[in-house]
Formats: sequence, C-alpha cells, structure tokens
Amino acid sequence: MEELPNSELQREDVQKIRILLVDDHPVVRKGTRELLEGVEDFWVVGEAADGLEAVKLSKSLEPNLILMDVSMPNMNGIEATRQIKAVQPTVAVLVLTSYDDDAYVFALLEAGAAGYLLKNARDDEIVNAVRAVAGGESVLHPSVARKVLGRFAAQANPTPPDEEGLSNRELEVLKIAASGSTNKEIARELDISPRTVQVHLANIFSKLGVGSRTEAVLYGIRRGWIDPAAL
Repeated sequence: MEELPNSELQREDVQKIRILLVDDHPVVRKGTRELLEGVEDFWVVGEAADGLEAVKLSKSLEPNLILMDVSMPNMNGIEATRQIKAVQPTVAVLVLTSYDDDAYVFALLEAGAAGYLLKNARDDEIVNAVRAVAGGESVLHPSVARKVLGRFAAQANPTPPDEEGLSNRELEVLKIAASGSTNKEIARELDISPRTVQVHLANIFSKLGVGSRTEAVLYGIRRGWIDPAAL
C-alpha cells in the first residue's frame, strides 16, 4: 500500500484528476502509474494491492477516480467498488482488467462502476477513458458494450417511439452517444460545442429520469428509439 505524504499532497494542483490505482500486480501498477503520471492533468495519489486497501485508501485520499482491477486477494474489485460507492458516491470507478466475463461485467456495473476497459486497451484509450469517467461519462470496452446492449435488448419489449419530451436535437445526441462517441466527437458531428452537448445530455438525463449515458441508451433501446443491432 502506498500513500503520499500530506506535505506532498498539499503541493499538488487541486485541479488535477486525483487517481487511486488498484491492482495486485506490482509490474502492472508500475507501468500504469508511469502512463498516468505522464499526463499533465492526472495525479496518482496512491496505490493499493487489493480491494481492502483500496477501500481504506479511498477514505483517506479522497480520489476523484479509482482505476480498479477485478481479481485480487483479500477483497476483489466488485466488493471494493460496492463498499466505496456506498460511502463515497461521487468517487468514479473505472475498471481496468483482463476479464470480460458476463459475471464480472454486470456485477461491477451494478456495484457502481462507470467504466469498464480491458488491459489490452491502447494507452490513449485508457487516458481518454480516465478523463471521460472522471467527468461523469460512461465508457465501456466494445466487447463489454455489446454484452450490456445484448442483455437489455433481449429483455426489452420495444414500444412505439414516445419521445418523452426530448427535442429532435436531444434524440440525435442520444443516438450518437449510443455508439460510444465522446462529447467532443458528438459536438464535431453535429457542429455544436462540447458545452452544448453537455447541456443536451443533462436535459436528456432529467427528462428520462436517469443518471448516466448507459442508462439513457438502455432507456432508448427499451423505447425503440435505438436499434442495438446497428451499434
């Protein structure tokens, strides 16, 4: 377990994304830390070798985001995520693992993880996912996204489209978001600003009574607005 001295914590820029790195393999932690520390707006405030340490460090270090492994001794990432989100609901959890088994995927998403990446993701994909999840977005590895959409599509009983008060532009934003596009990518496609995209997403969440992109997309699939086969 590694924790930075308070004096060093106080010197760091408070605007940086505070990251707690959790993985039971020292070599993996070292490589991931080197990647993250090479990014100007990232700050790795500590490391944990298992879920139990992660829960303790999360309370003391108050990270913005936890990069969480799944299979670890003492306490796995699923239980650690569940305990952390229960007492620190604003802490974002981004899973970084070698496993995309259905049991892991759905257990972690239900526990409160906002993102799920596999360790074969490119460095830039990890960096972008950290920024996105820390900013309140949901990020899923393509294979994981297919599992999630597949499960909900199988359970869904699509009804005729009912826009629930969404504007045409909000529907456009939702459909593009369903493909996994970031706010910047949506903004470029629709020729609007990223800030306007954020406003549209906030309106969508409010009108649909959901709290994340994933929930909004799944809502759209159930209502028949989004065809999962086209994603």
